[in-house]
Order: sequence, then C-alpha cells, then structure tokens
Amino acid sequence: MSRKTSRPSRSKTPTVLIVDDHEVVRKGLAQAIEDAPEFELAAEADGRRQALAACAEATPDLAIIDLSLEGDSGLELVKDLHVKYPRLGIMVLSMHDETLFAERSLRAGAKGYVEKSKGIAQVLDALRQILAGQIAISHRMASRLLERLTGSGPEDAASPIESLSDRELEVFELIGRGYGTQDIADCLRLSPRTVDGHREKIKHKLHVENAVELHQHAFLWVQQQGGGPGA
Repeated sequence: MSRKTSRPSRSKTPTVLIVDDHEVVRKGLAQAIEDAPEFELAAEADGRRQALAACAEATPDLAIIDLSLEGDSGLELVKDLHVKYPRLGIMVLSMHDETLFAERSLRAGAKGYVEKSKGIAQVLDALRQILAGQIAISHRMASRLLERLTGSGPEDAASPIESLSDRELEVFELIGRGYGTQDIADCLRLSPRTVDGHREKIKHKLHVENAVELHQHAFLWVQQQGGGPGA
C-alpha cells in the first residue's frame, strides 16, 4: 500500500482510495487525483488485503475500485467495504460493460459506476456526484434501471449471461480468465465443491453441454469484455 506524502493533509478535502491491480492504471488515477484541487489521495492498493488495511489506516471518504482484481473479487470487496464502512462513497471503475455490472455494483453498495473506456474527467465528475449524495451512472444506465423498475422497457429477452447470479458471474469470469476450480475457490473463499456447484448452474443457465463448451464460452466472453488474466 502506498500513500501520498507530497503535500500536507487537509482535513476538509475529501480523500480517495484507489484499488486496482494494474500499476499503470493505479498511478494514472493517483496523479489525476493529486492534480484535482478538490480531492486528496488517501492511499493506493492492488488488492483486497491492502484495500482493507488502507481503509482502517487512512479512513478515506471515497474509493475507486476495479472489479477484476488479480486473485480477488472486486465485487466482494465492494460488499465488504460497504458493510464495514457504510459512509464510504464507493465508485466502481471497470472494463466491464455497465449493462451487466452497474446494477450488480450498486446492489453491492457502490454509489457509482464508470467504464474504464471513459475519460478521467468522467471519473472525477462521478466522484463529485457521489460526494453530493447522488448515484453516478450514465444516462443510458439510469434509463435502463428506470425502465426495469417501471416495467416500461422493451420486452426483448435478456442475455443468458444476465440470468447468472453475482456469484455465478464471478465464477464464470474467472473460468474465462483461465482459473481452475481450486484457484477460483481460493479467490472467492469458497470450497471446491461449492465452485463445482456453481459451474453446473452456469452450464444449465447458459445451455452448454460440458466443461469444454463452458470454458470456450467463458473465454470468449472475457475477451469481448476486453480482458484476460489480471484484467
């Protein structure tokens, strides 16, 4: 965990924790936070353990969290931090399409969701919205959620991927990133038997016949999302 030491602490300035396992991305975000006069960098972390330690030590006001952490579940981290620090304003910054992950992130406790394909200006704007007590998502996603709540959206069938539970989707992504059963169990803190149970449910929901088809389907989906191992 690294902390900012280049300028004096300003107690009234909102502080930001950055959690991303890619150092280049993390450092770029850190520089952007340091350059923004209304924010101060609290700490950087590359995974769950460092993030929890940073929150305990630095008590940030805001957190930017990547969902796809190497060896960890970003979604589970969001849930853990929300339970332990309910006043922490969490923003998810992810390579994943918001149509599949934004709502899941909000249910987990996040207050905003920004795709990594967006510019830093949108990231900073989302942090401002969260500080103001707003939910920071795109207009497209806000409309989609409203349509779902009111039942006024199109009646097109949802993607089979959307039928997966949060945990099943995490397992599916890790399969696509090349993780074996034991690796998935270690990452998600589950038993191998539980992971196998999720595999069977995923195969049923996605209408795939065997493990080979499941691995192929998961691999292609991860590539379409723009990532591979550690993405």
